[in-house]
Amino acid sequence: MPHCSFGTRRSIRPQPVPNHPTYADHFRCIGPACEDTCCQGWSVPIDKAAWEKYQNLPAGPFRILIDESIQRTPASEEREKPAVFAKIRMNSANQCPLLTPSRLCAIQAELGEEMLSHACKTYPRILHSTGGTQEAALTLSCPEAARLVLLTPDLLTPNPAAPNPARFPFAVNRAEETATQLPPDFHAIRETVLALVRNRAYALWQRLFLLNILCQRLDAIASGEFNCTAIRFLADFHASVSSGSLRTAMDSLPNDPAAQVDVVLRLAGLMLHKSNLHPRFVECVHAFTAGIGNGPTASLESLTAHYNAAQDRYYQPFFRRHPHILENYLINTILRCQFPYGKEGMLPCATSRMSHEFALLAAQFTLIKGLLIGVAGFHREQFSAAHVVHTVQAAAKHFEHHPDFLKSAHVLLVESRMDGAPGLAILLRNSPVGTASDHPIQQAPSVHLPAPPASTP
Repeated sequence: MPHCSFGTRRSIRPQPVPNHPTYADHFRCIGPACEDTCCQGWSVPIDKAAWEKYQNLPAGPFRILIDESIQRTPASEEREKPAVFAKIRMNSANQCPLLTPSRLCAIQAELGEEMLSHACKTYPRILHSTGGTQEAALTLSCPEAARLVLLTPDLLTPNPAAPNPARFPFAVNRAEETATQLPPDFHAIRETVLALVRNRAYALWQRLFLLNILCQRLDAIASGEFNCTAIRFLADFHASVSSGSLRTAMDSLPNDPAAQVDVVLRLAGLMLHKSNLHPRFVECVHAFTAGIGNGPTASLESLTAHYNAAQDRYYQPFFRRHPHILENYLINTILRCQFPYGKEGMLPCATSRMSHEFALLAAQFTLIKGLLIGVAGFHREQFSAAHVVHTVQAAAKHFEHHPDFLKSAHVLLVESRMDGAPGLAILLRNSPVGTASDHPIQQAPSVHLPAPPASTP
């Protein structure tokens, strides 16, 4: 049994004070001003408690509207998803029939916020309980949430004016959010993860690769493969990261831009067969494919050249000026997905599968980064924070809420042999600056990416 060692042994650091993020407290729905309403384009679940409230409404026109707009789910589906006791029956425009002409919710306007279903009341917040304290991340499928998360200069800076941690009374008593038992060393591990993501002494792809190493070693400790405690390992890991002793090893990691482009294209192609593609995502895909040279005669080689050129000339200069944007994306994803544990890993006596959770995180980041590189190539010098928000929000609405996306993404990584350390390094690593300087972006050929419809209602 190997002994746990990671660089120079130092004294064990005290466990950090838990960091309870409060940025989600500052989210405010902008209602009619929202450019992509959450009341359109997907299924809206109704929980049993809300359904029973609606059944007790007095007879009248509004009760008739409620009854016509909500349908019960089949018993088999309810057993699989207890929170989906019923669903809103969308109209012909794939829009909630309870959305008023002024783009406000009729239930909230007529009956008050307390009568909303749990999903409508909490969205875009994703609520978790960490040792009895409720925390919230945000799903970036909401444009205003995406702006708040991505554009806040320091997302985790505590705000003394923030509301009390028990700030989400509507979440109390939901079984999946009230468990108070945390995995061993939860706070120490999570604080290490968050600190690493924010450590600008390393390039972002290097931070992510170090995060992969962290997850692999913690899995090995949990399985008994390494004779070490998690706290001792975290101390050694912190010392190695601080000393910079791992840089040389990372410099020798494989760099294969063509393989990265291939996986980005295949990730972007997942679920393009869906019949209800949102117009904003269609626009995003068109900008991405045009930005990497999409056309009838595309080859992987030509696409890679254009992808590298877009990354070198437009993507990297922008994110060097705004490094917090992608850091914030990762921080919010870490909190939203309860990384590195995942939803299953937070259950009592769960088997540690942090390496698996890292592969899922890497797949999401690779997709977002790849889309942004293409969009940057399309907009060139005009590429801006507004384009970043649009791209991330459209992709989040298309992928994050699809129950099979992460499973399909992981299968794709396994089939591509990109789920191991060398493959993940290829996905995460940026191409060296100047690798595509001799390849013009204009008159680029195309890729065989499934074409979405021009628009949808």
